[in-house]
Amino acid sequence: MRHLLDTKTLSRDDAIRILDVAEDMRDTQSREVKKLPTLRGKTVVNLFFEDSTRTRISFEAAAKRLSADVINFSAKGSSVSKGESLQDTAQTLQAMGADAVVIRHGASGAPQTLATSGWITAGVVNAGDGTHEHPTQALLDAFTIRKRFFGADSRGRDLAGLRVTIVGDVLHSRVARSNVWLLTTLGAHVTIVAPPTLIPQDVSAWPVEVAYDLDEAIAAAPDAIMMLRIQLERMNAAYFPTEREYSRRWGLDAARLHALPEGSIVMHPGPMNRGLEISADAADSPQSTVLEQVANGVSVRMAALYLLLSGERDAAAAREPEPASRARRPEEDAR
Repeated sequence: MRHLLDTKTLSRDDAIRILDVAEDMRDTQSREVKKLPTLRGKTVVNLFFEDSTRTRISFEAAAKRLSADVINFSAKGSSVSKGESLQDTAQTLQAMGADAVVIRHGASGAPQTLATSGWITAGVVNAGDGTHEHPTQALLDAFTIRKRFFGADSRGRDLAGLRVTIVGDVLHSRVARSNVWLLTTLGAHVTIVAPPTLIPQDVSAWPVEVAYDLDEAIAAAPDAIMMLRIQLERMNAAYFPTEREYSRRWGLDAARLHALPEGSIVMHPGPMNRGLEISADAADSPQSTVLEQVANGVSVRMAALYLLLSGERDAAAAREPEPASRARRPEEDAR
């Protein structure tokens, strides 16, 4: 794997491979010593042009648990605030010897530009770009769904036959877009539910069912319901009358939680607007996977960085005279 930029172009086999490697990584995290020597000597740069807590910390934890050196770069307080371009920033990182760059940017397509421009030779991981995609979030969501429904038998399986309903601000959500493509690739049936004003114009090209009534969608007995955050910071117009009206029509409250099938799960990518798109009853219920998603995120991002950088190690080993070191599998490091 050279880069991880989106889920739309991710094949079923590649997606399952990432999820299966994440299973290996998850197994190592139950040990007393969680650190693996797998990426020792590698440098991972977290290049964040947008505010983030969960994603940045998750990538930092993932890289450190693989023994990589981590450099955290925030646009605030950097030369970017003085007008430095993405190209200049990228070339600075290249000069510092970055092996992988995890980039979060407000402009859709920025990771693709970084990966294909020739400015750097490092592998690029998209940690969220504009309203385009957020592939590792979709992968950790798929990992969480697979683990909840198949448990110890989840390795090697897709999500065929499962019904997933995504509710909320689909228009501004890169999480929704990445999940739509990945979950569909893995065989799930996806329904999106939102006010008409928060449905993208190109939704007819998406492999999804579109609904506008949350109660009807819940009556269809979804296996998983994913509540999206209302992204008020991205809204430059009134997409719904009031927050109270939105919560009444499209929020997951205690009554709607009770109406869900007993085995269904409640998901949220975080951070949550409690009382708006999700109530405290739903967020803290046994059906909620919010904290599991955070924990699984570290394992999935460990898998992404491992697959991104281990091939590079294999290529380097092939060029070395015997005895050549080789990139070890995660389970070998666990032993």
